[in-house]
Amino acid sequence: MRWALVKVAVAVTLMVVLAFAVPLGLVIKEMARDRAFSNAERQAAAIGPTLSITTDRDALERAVASTQAGAAGRMAVHIPAPPDGAPLEIGRRRAARKDLDATRKVVRAYISGVPGGSALLQPTALSSGEIAIVEVYVPEAEVTNGVATAWLVLAGVGVALVIGSVAVADRLGVRMVRPAQRLAGAAHDLGEGRLGARVPEEGPAELRSAAVAFNSMADQVVQLLANERELAADLSHRLRTPLTVLRLNAASLGDGPAAEQTRAAVEQLEREVDTIIRTAREAKPQTQPAGAGAGCDASEVIRDRMAFWSALAEDEGREVRLAGVDRPVRIPVARPELAAALDAMLGNVFRHTPEGTGFAVDVHNGEDAVIVLISDAGPGIADPRAALARGSSGGGSTGLGLDIVRRMAEATGGDVRLGRSVLGGTEVRVWIGLGGGGTRPSRIRPRRRRRRPEPRRPGPRAA
Repeated sequence: MRWALVKVAVAVTLMVVLAFAVPLGLVIKEMARDRAFSNAERQAAAIGPTLSITTDRDALERAVASTQAGAAGRMAVHIPAPPDGAPLEIGRRRAARKDLDATRKVVRAYISGVPGGSALLQPTALSSGEIAIVEVYVPEAEVTNGVATAWLVLAGVGVALVIGSVAVADRLGVRMVRPAQRLAGAAHDLGEGRLGARVPEEGPAELRSAAVAFNSMADQVVQLLANERELAADLSHRLRTPLTVLRLNAASLGDGPAAEQTRAAVEQLEREVDTIIRTAREAKPQTQPAGAGAGCDASEVIRDRMAFWSALAEDEGREVRLAGVDRPVRIPVARPELAAALDAMLGNVFRHTPEGTGFAVDVHNGEDAVIVLISDAGPGIADPRAALARGSSGGGSTGLGLDIVRRMAEATGGDVRLGRSVLGGTEVRVWIGLGGGGTRPSRIRPRRRRRRPEPRRPGPRAA
């Protein structure tokens, strides 16, 4: 925008300079020509009194030599021949004979073009009634004397005007562009999650109004987020009472794997609720994408969560296969977020497939991405696209499970895809980028396992 204003200012100034300088230069050129020929007319007129008195050569030569043009050899006098004599020529003739004859006929001053300039032919009446011609040579340099200097002066004035207009337009552009740039930068910061971004209310009236509106909008966003955090904290706090009852009931279950598993699940749920409450009550808003700056060993987290779910899988007679977690795999995802995503995917397997349905978890590590595959031998998902839609629900599902997984993957530049697994059921493929964002890598090719017989398949499964 700044350079656009400068270009407009240069164009307008050039148009104004050309509109005034060119006609003015032409006027100066014409004035110089008129000045040169007016001076020639005055010198020619100085010979008139002498010609009206005498046509003596000596007298006329003295009169011619007394003028500036005559002393410079630029004046000539042409007297026609009397009835009993020859014509008289004083000085050097430059004009053509036909031009002299034409001037005698019209008896009017005439300008004739000659080599190197022009010749002013001034007719003068003699005492005998004949017409003598006074010729004054005007060189081209005298006709254009001062014109080049005038054009240079006009060009200098035009350049000065252009430079001045550029400087003024640049200052005006800075005054307009800088507030606009600050507004755009603040909008970008707000979009990135830096909720403290504000814009100085300065600049032109329109940009000041935009800055006021932006600051008001940012304040409202902060207030809405604060209200949302308070609401989340209040809703989470309401879970404490049923969790307390659930924990007391779990304590009365006695001993056994199922009882221990239930108590462990209740304790984990209480910890998650506490985490939600602390996060919601935290005064400082989150300004980075989920998982930014954090990291964990995906193999260690997956082994831990599979140890938890394997007990339930054993009770339900499910065959579990785990691969690719025999070495550390670092990913830019916080441990709680990866654990929540795994629990969401594995929980879907247990909720939406019949008992006895096997499942598998595979980890494939590449140079710039990690793929986590959750495969099962269940009935599959009737509409994978709808299952991935944000907020989708159906079949008793809230639709938040895959949404948690997707947000975790997208925070690293990856994504989530649903498809048919080699076990015959659903395959959830999670791409986790290792570069902190970007396009999904294509060089990783997950290993495919041999397909095994599928168990019984009940009705369609919801994500």
